[in-house]
Amino acid sequence: MGKLWTFIAQLHSIAGPVVTLLYPLYASVVAIESQSKLDDEQWLAYWIIYSFLSLVEMVFQPVLDWIPIWYDVKLLTVAWLALPQFEGASYLYERFVREHIRKYITDREHLQYNPHKTKTSPNDNKAKKRFVQFVTPNKEDQEAY
Repeated sequence: MGKLWTFIAQLHSIAGPVVTLLYPLYASVVAIESQSKLDDEQWLAYWIIYSFLSLVEMVFQPVLDWIPIWYDVKLLTVAWLALPQFEGASYLYERFVREHIRKYITDREHLQYNPHKTKTSPNDNKAKKRFVQFVTPNKEDQEAY
């Protein structure tokens, strides 16, 4: 019984990194290389939710140490988020996260960060001019040296 228990404990400690990191990393690379946007959304949602879960876990670590099944619950939750049979990350993002994000992001902000934007605004030109002025040195500043 001792060897079986040791094997199960080792398998359990390996399952965490495989389920939470290795498989999602592999699937994220495959998603980036595919033509479909659906898998991209699944894995972006996974990384958003997994990051949030990790931050919450860091903050509440002293409390979670007192819960003996926390690691098992986390492993099952992350498996639900990551496995393609469930697509839990997409579900949680669509159902809960997206509503809160949309409250704070306006169309203007979305266009500002969108690399494929089609409109340009006068503010874009002003920002470019300010950046160019910041980056290029003034002749007066160069003469001072």
